[in-house]
Amino acid sequence: MTGYGAAQRTQDGVRYSLELRSLNNRYFKTSIRLPEHLQFLETDVDKLLHSRISRGSVTLLLRVRDDSAAAASTVNAAALQSYLQQIRKAADVGRVGSDTTVDLAVLVGLPGVCQPPELDEVAGARFWQIVEALTTKAMDAALDMRRVEGDAIREDLLGHCESIREHLRTIGELAPRVVEEYRKRLSDRVNTLLNLSRLSLEEDALVREVALFADRCDISEEIARLTSHLDQFAGLCESPEPAGRKLDFLAQELLREANTIGSKSNDAAITRQVVDIKSLIDRLKEQVQNVE
Repeated sequence: MTGYGAAQRTQDGVRYSLELRSLNNRYFKTSIRLPEHLQFLETDVDKLLHSRISRGSVTLLLRVRDDSAAAASTVNAAALQSYLQQIRKAADVGRVGSDTTVDLAVLVGLPGVCQPPELDEVAGARFWQIVEALTTKAMDAALDMRRVEGDAIREDLLGHCESIREHLRTIGELAPRVVEEYRKRLSDRVNTLLNLSRLSLEEDALVREVALFADRCDISEEIARLTSHLDQFAGLCESPEPAGRKLDFLAQELLREANTIGSKSNDAAITRQVVDIKSLIDRLKEQVQNVE
């Protein structure tokens, strides 16, 4: 489900701004972007997100603006000296022109020259308290949005389930007629053939054939299982616990039972009902991908 949350905070002259976005995904996936000096907190942030979100693509972006002198990076004089020596050596052997000028702005951007201030354990803990509070606040707002969307999805899913139940009730009414119609068709056909050939057929043989057909096309168990799956599906929709993966599994089971009913029914009217049921189940399968 989708959601958005943001949080800001200013502490000790430092401005923190955090944004969190959640998009639909079958699995839990994070993209966490922190300033370089706070990247050591990425694992903790990931765990915090996963503690409250079990499904979805979550993007977190933290911006930090520090205008104080303490924000200045430390210049690694040894690394800078090494670069200068290599440049002079290259000039001596003619690889670069002897009149080449050195731009200090370029030098300080080279790897290892400017290094962020080192953080001790106390500073690290202080930063984590700030990031944790901001992430929690942004998550609260994003989860509120997800709940609103979740309520709408729940109503949609339950509506599809009720439509499936209506089709099942129709199938339940049609099913007993299938055997009777088959018995009548078979009896008429047999009588026609017997009249042409002037032969006779025992009634017991006809009864046995109809009984075998009734057994082959009996869909009562499939209807019962499909109804049970719908009950479980509706129960999970009302559950406060994450149920997306369970709903996904049940949708597959619903489709399996519907396919079995279609293959066993041997009746055009029931087949039409099954087609409608499968169409509704496809909508369920598509929608539950968005459910946590």
